[in-house]
Amino acid sequence: MQRWIMGIACALVLATATPAVAARQSAGMTLEQVAQTRAANQAAISPDGSEVAYVLSVPRTLGKDPDGPARSELHVVDRAGHDRGFVTGQVDVSAPRWLPDGQSIAYLSKREGDATRRLYTIPLRGGESTAVAHLTGDISSFDLSPDGRRAVLLAAQPEDAARKQLREQGFSQKVYEEDWRPVEVWIAELGSSASPRKLAIEGSVRTVRWSPAGDRLAVVVAPRQLTDDMMVDARVRIYSLEGRELGRVDNPGKLGEIAWSPDGEHLAIISAADANDPSEGRLTVLGKTGGAQRDLLPGLEGHVWNVAWRDASTLVFLSQEGVQSRLAEIAVDGSGQRTLLPAAGPVHMGLSVARNGDVALVGSTPAHPSEIFHLAAGSAEPRRLTDSNPWLADVRLAQQEVVRYTARDGLELEGLLVHPLERRGNARVPLVVVVHGGPESHNVNGWLNSYAQPAQTLAAQGFAAFFPNYRASTGRGVAFSKLDHGRPGMEEFDDLVDGVDHLVDIGLVDRDKVGITGGSYGGYASAWGATYYSERFAASVMFVGISDQASLVTTGDIPREQYQVHMQTWPWESPEMYRQASPITHAQKSRTPTLILHGEADPRVPVMQSYMLYRYLKLAGQAPVRLVLYPGEGHGNSRGASRYDYSLRLVQWMTHYLTGPGGEPPAYQLDYALPKADAAG
Repeated sequence: MQRWIMGIACALVLATATPAVAARQSAGMTLEQVAQTRAANQAAISPDGSEVAYVLSVPRTLGKDPDGPARSELHVVDRAGHDRGFVTGQVDVSAPRWLPDGQSIAYLSKREGDATRRLYTIPLRGGESTAVAHLTGDISSFDLSPDGRRAVLLAAQPEDAARKQLREQGFSQKVYEEDWRPVEVWIAELGSSASPRKLAIEGSVRTVRWSPAGDRLAVVVAPRQLTDDMMVDARVRIYSLEGRELGRVDNPGKLGEIAWSPDGEHLAIISAADANDPSEGRLTVLGKTGGAQRDLLPGLEGHVWNVAWRDASTLVFLSQEGVQSRLAEIAVDGSGQRTLLPAAGPVHMGLSVARNGDVALVGSTPAHPSEIFHLAAGSAEPRRLTDSNPWLADVRLAQQEVVRYTARDGLELEGLLVHPLERRGNARVPLVVVVHGGPESHNVNGWLNSYAQPAQTLAAQGFAAFFPNYRASTGRGVAFSKLDHGRPGMEEFDDLVDGVDHLVDIGLVDRDKVGITGGSYGGYASAWGATYYSERFAASVMFVGISDQASLVTTGDIPREQYQVHMQTWPWESPEMYRQASPITHAQKSRTPTLILHGEADPRVPVMQSYMLYRYLKLAGQAPVRLVLYPGEGHGNSRGASRYDYSLRLVQWMTHYLTGPGGEPPAYQLDYALPKADAAG
């Protein structure tokens, strides 16, 4: 399971001014600005290192654009910071890749007039995009051959004509976990009229990488196209271009990135350490025919997030260590590890390496969301190339710092604290604890503002926001990430309270004005704070969270993942543990006003989890409770309107119960005051 404000009267008004104008008029970040913040991602550096192609996420303008997820544009920025939009506007671009000659960029998109998502190329020095490959269904992923003349494509098996006709006649029934369609592998000649050729690979494919030697494919395949299988059972297989298996890797559990060495002799795999490891994060290498994995960084107290090759004998990797990231290189035999960028400064979460050794990075800081950075070969400092939100220069941002504290059992922990933008002398302030999901995830010392955790907007309202990396978080190695195994909701959530106590003890936080929020496992923590730890939290906002552990395992889409890397027992084997670890068991303790929000189409944590907590708290009748559902949304909101609604409700609830009148809940209707769409909109 996988990452708030002006006064309420102001927060509920969506300004029609541009973000830059609105910024100059405010004393901090507003929700309107959070909703319009852009972010750079999916960086791919050109072969000669001179330019970087990337995807820019552009939120839709509420009240003007049709509602939906953010748009994604294709941009190219050179080493001097000159940025050009290549495919922009009402588009959705993904997976940019340079052709080997560096003169064109390949990308995926479903453009106007397309029936499906296709593979396009666009010239670097002028010219229009050209569709070079398509299938019956959407292409979900691709990789290019070493000569750039062919591509290996992934797409779900198309629905057969008879089944499609029946569905159109109203026979739209779904047979749970049986009517899945596998993701298949195809090889296409780019720009050719010849039909792509399908490879006969058993199972459903998640990832494919074409060897630079040109003779084989590394394929990540699972038995079925089900989330549980993709997380637990995905394995690496090596195939010829005709679909003959050449080798296999019996990786023990979860998988991250895979990358061929430039000569095609080695394959790097980011892998789990063992079957019970909650997250991939070990950097391993093996030969071109598979075999046993060699861990190049045994004992690393961190998690490797990204990997690429500088040359045939040297790997470059990004490791998440604590709340920072570290860029380093290491030889294929595990020797000569050398740090290129220490664990300080921008936190990088994306990596691409050019043939000349230049590196493109995607990084953020407390002052800006993810942007593109360039590190020249031999340089000690990366250069920031993009500025996707220039208006942020006019926004006052509150101080963000790393906080370290000791849990009650002596474990050393850390988190991030965003201070109030203004504080009257030594007056104690209200606090919102923002709990990350997973729990195999962690907060980093980068940009901490999104629709579900608008920390800087909270700071403008006078709140502090605390982002703890409790035990079982990633970023501190395998052993630390396993500290909650078989003990959900126990010491890991004690860590949250111990963090609050630390902030109270240093004189910052008002103990009686503490709220808690989070999504997924963070939603579980929020439900735990509203029930088991109700005396410690004056408000709770639970998002797509867990309320009953036994029913979650039996109704969610990752039961074996939960068993293998978290619970390590089934409900019928340890019914009392499951009962005690469920917030509904402790609902009678609740005196905490609780706002519950959930996407109705959530497969990971089914919406019944929120119905259950709502009904238990309602029947207990000891504190206000409200349930808000988002039709069509899944495990987290994707559409602009539902994200903005969520932000408003979160802030409204925290303000009402931590600094406002409290008592009965605020009105459930919101005055969005959206700008009116023009006739063309």
